[in-house]
Amino acid sequence: MSAWLLRRFAYALVILFAVNLLTFALFFVVNTPDDMARMQLGNKRVSAEAIERWKQEKGYDKPQWFNASASGPGRWTDTLFFEKSVRLFLFDFGNDIDGRSIREEILARMGPSLALAVPVFLVGLAFNITFALGMAFFRGTALDLSGRIACIGLMSVSSLFYIISGQYLVSKVFALVPISGFSGGFDALRFLVLPVAIGVLGGIGAGARFYRTLFLEEIGRDYVRTARAKGLSEWTVMFRHVLRNALIPILTGVVAVIPTLFMGSLLAESFFGIPGLGSYTIDAIQSQDFLVVRSMVFLGSALYIVGLLLTDISYTLVDPRVRLE
Repeated sequence: MSAWLLRRFAYALVILFAVNLLTFALFFVVNTPDDMARMQLGNKRVSAEAIERWKQEKGYDKPQWFNASASGPGRWTDTLFFEKSVRLFLFDFGNDIDGRSIREEILARMGPSLALAVPVFLVGLAFNITFALGMAFFRGTALDLSGRIACIGLMSVSSLFYIISGQYLVSKVFALVPISGFSGGFDALRFLVLPVAIGVLGGIGAGARFYRTLFLEEIGRDYVRTARAKGLSEWTVMFRHVLRNALIPILTGVVAVIPTLFMGSLLAESFFGIPGLGSYTIDAIQSQDFLVVRSMVFLGSALYIVGLLLTDISYTLVDPRVRLE
């Protein structure tokens, strides 16, 4: 087991390093520091002296891969790749264009992101599984057909429609909750009720249909027919046998998503004015702060790889067949 975990961890490090290398190539080779300087200075006819001065101020005046003018380890450490990419593995993200620590900004904004993402994830998961079980229980009936039609309808509508409609009806017309903003403590509940409800509503269509498919696959298996032959009720078969065995593939998606909850929601946080990591990324893209964007790409990749690693580990805990292999 330990050797298997070490191999998985080694694979994760290799993948993360490859993602980091690709990210560096996109941000520093394709989009050179000279291009960054021109965009930040905001002048098409900016002088070469101004570009060099901006690069020196931001630490972009070093060679990209190899510094021939340095000596010893400095030939590899005194480079853009080491300063801007290798240090990311130590979670040293540097400072943004305003001089603020990116790591401190991430830690400060992680709380609001989780305050929105965790309730959407938990409530949505419980509702989707319950709704899917109901459709599978009444499969082939008018209730099942109505549920599938509702899921397709919910999937066909853009999430922007839910956000704008919810803000207009709930916040502007009925004035039940604030239209946007965020506050600490228990006062944050009135700011989170609407975005959480919209987040759950927007995920019902795809989530419920996916779980319904899993349940229907389990219903056709031999152990279900054996349980029915023993005289068990359909209710007992669904909840004691089908749901338990369908949790294995459900666990794949659930565990993989958990680490990415820290990244927040790009659209919801931006439209509802929640100071989380999602809105932080959008603001960085709009202001062309490539240091923040690159840090968020690396952090998102790392969390996603952690999710996949946790998925593999969870499989060995719930499925004996994986342990035997």
